[in-house]
Amino acid sequence: MRLSDKLRATGLAIILTWGWKRAALALLAGALSALAMAPFNAWPILFLTFPVAVWLIDGAAAGRWQGVPAAALSGFWFGLGYFVPGLYWIGYAFFVDADIFAWLTPFAVLGLPAYLSLFTAFGFGLARLIWPRDATRVLALAVSLTISEWLRGHVLTGFPWNAFGYALTEPLALAQTASLIGLWGLTFLAVAIFASPAVLIDGASRGRKPWRAPVAALIVLAAMLAFGAVRLSLQPTAMVKDVKLRIMQPDLQQDVRFNYSAKAAVMQKYLTLSDRASGPNSTGVRDATILIWPESAFPFFLTREADAMAQIAELLPRGTVLITGSVRAPDLPPGVRITRAYNSIYVIDHDGSVLSVYDKLHLVPFGEYLPFQEWMERLGFVQLTKVQGGFIPGTVRRTLDVPNAPRALPLICYEAIFPGDIASRDDRPGWIINVTNDGWFGISTGPYQHLQQARLRAIEEGLPLVRAANTGISAVVDPVGRIVARLGLGIEGVLDAGLPAAIAPTIYARVGNYPAAVIVIIALLVVTRRRFLGRKS
Repeated sequence: MRLSDKLRATGLAIILTWGWKRAALALLAGALSALAMAPFNAWPILFLTFPVAVWLIDGAAAGRWQGVPAAALSGFWFGLGYFVPGLYWIGYAFFVDADIFAWLTPFAVLGLPAYLSLFTAFGFGLARLIWPRDATRVLALAVSLTISEWLRGHVLTGFPWNAFGYALTEPLALAQTASLIGLWGLTFLAVAIFASPAVLIDGASRGRKPWRAPVAALIVLAAMLAFGAVRLSLQPTAMVKDVKLRIMQPDLQQDVRFNYSAKAAVMQKYLTLSDRASGPNSTGVRDATILIWPESAFPFFLTREADAMAQIAELLPRGTVLITGSVRAPDLPPGVRITRAYNSIYVIDHDGSVLSVYDKLHLVPFGEYLPFQEWMERLGFVQLTKVQGGFIPGTVRRTLDVPNAPRALPLICYEAIFPGDIASRDDRPGWIINVTNDGWFGISTGPYQHLQQARLRAIEEGLPLVRAANTGISAVVDPVGRIVARLGLGIEGVLDAGLPAAIAPTIYARVGNYPAAVIVIIALLVVTRRRFLGRKS
């Protein structure tokens, strides 16, 4: 049997599959698709799994209401298979304080993926609704999943983690297309390219040439690689003059970070590690103009601890500033008990004065606040950070003024996964500072995925990214995504590097998601036209 015959037989078998076997196929295809994300980046696997998605939707035609419910159910199982292995690391966070939260682990490891799978179900169902009979059904799936993934990134504050477009971010040349069309444009291309082999089972009857779709997909993929290679060659890494970074990665366990009794030990570790020599000619923190500590660096309100601020002032030489994450108390009258706080970034001068503050806007559900906070607290629930009432969200994203350096765009933790979530376009920063604490998720795939997504923000915007993470992965990334310096996961140490210079605003930085929207609209018009003609023929 020829390879084409085997492929056709496989496709027809999947189309005709029903019942639990259909659900199992969708689960398996989704689970294998998770290998396309960091740290594996095995994106060619999608050439096998996305055609399965097409064939499952093909086979849904036998169901009621044009097969939309059957397609949606397949989409749910595909999504569940994709999100459970992709997000298993969330379960680690519930063992930081196991006595309180461990029982919630199954709900987090299965519940969140089940919720996210509803969006994939919507995408499959929408695809079936506009499903043509010819090769353009690949575009129908690309349109529908791009819409559903965009919704996943926005509904109920959004969670666009491991969007399908991230499959096209490795090798680095592929990721350069994000400078034109952003993550959602990449998502459309990823689905269309990787699903294209599905049409090879159509045969060559009635003038069809099914090989055209996968060939076109490979041409697009080659064009992306060529564009990226040229862009990388034209944008060598340049450094900002007289700016020297030192990123301190303490690798502290979570139970220490939220224990006030560990205040002295935490401060001592931070101070000692920050001044550690990094080489034979190193003079410690005196080599740096900007010292950076990670998110929520202290188990106390930093600016309300005079001794801690004095120690920082003593550490910093003249001309050096500290950028650090910290929990910040709200401004309340004297004597009023503090029950809530901000998750913030401070810029602190060598004399211990606070130069600038940013309060996190995009808080983590169930981590930093609870949906329906008061009602859930009455039922006895508490978020992982155990701050009664939840953290207070900031009000505006703005750049931070940093002495003797370009203005910085602050992003705390998972704020870096939201494309286009930047300061006013009239206030273009010179770099992105991302402080985070991925220590919640242990030695797992989570921190690698987080870095992958933060790096794409640099490429989209044409801005360098400086990332300080408690347990790693800390990194300095240039504006086209090259990792200039990196400190691995689970390592205690310091990372010394220069600050890469920003490049001219990218097309994506100038116009946002409009190019991606135009691509989706044009594809939708093509699909609906072919569906209409398919009914007439």
